[in-house]
Amino acid sequence: MNYQPSDYLPVLVQLGAALAFIIGTMIATHWLGPKRHSKLKDEVFECGIESVGDARTPISVKYFLVAILFVLFDVEIIFMYPWAVNFMGWVKSSSEVAINMFLEMIVFMGLLLAGFIYVIKKGVLTWEK
Repeated sequence: MNYQPSDYLPVLVQLGAALAFIIGTMIATHWLGPKRHSKLKDEVFECGIESVGDARTPISVKYFLVAILFVLFDVEIIFMYPWAVNFMGWVKSSSEVAINMFLEMIVFMGLLLAGFIYVIKKGVLTWEK
């Protein structure tokens, strides 16, 4: 199929309209919004709790490692659902493709398990030392 530059015109128009709306809204709120400043208004407000202390207190790296590992393994699990749906369809129609898909999932799970074992051996999930 041969695309012409004019085929992309609707996409460019929509992109331009979206950018114009965003920029126009930001400018309008800046010009039309109230400009009253006071000590109480400019004070930091966080969920109804008064701010106390420094916001830059150190947080354990373990917390971030667990969060990143959760996201990593969670995304890997997301890949398994479409595989399972397609696998059930292939099992009913072709056994050769189903066997290849199953072996690929075994390799995938093996790599995932190897990563998980590595994380456990490194002690990333151990909170107390």
